[in-house]
Amino acid sequence: MARVCQITGKRPQVGNNVSHSNNKTRRRFLPNLQKKRFYLPEEDKWITLKVSANAIRTINKNGITSVLKKARQNGNVLV
Repeated sequence: MARVCQITGKRPQVGNNVSHSNNKTRRRFLPNLQKKRFYLPEEDKWITLKVSANAIRTINKNGITSVLKKARQNGNVLV
């Protein structure tokens, strides 16, 4: 699977490495993705998601069910 957060949809960004002599070479900024299991009490099952650290914070704040509902409306979650 690609380096994409299943909740927020974050993807790698591109930019430059800039040396001391101001030479620029292309590079990628990768999102901080973690493979994490979440328990869904409504469905009584565990799901594994590839989520960014920012998405984990959002899930802790708002709850997994509301975050999944919103992500499914946006078309980000495959589960």
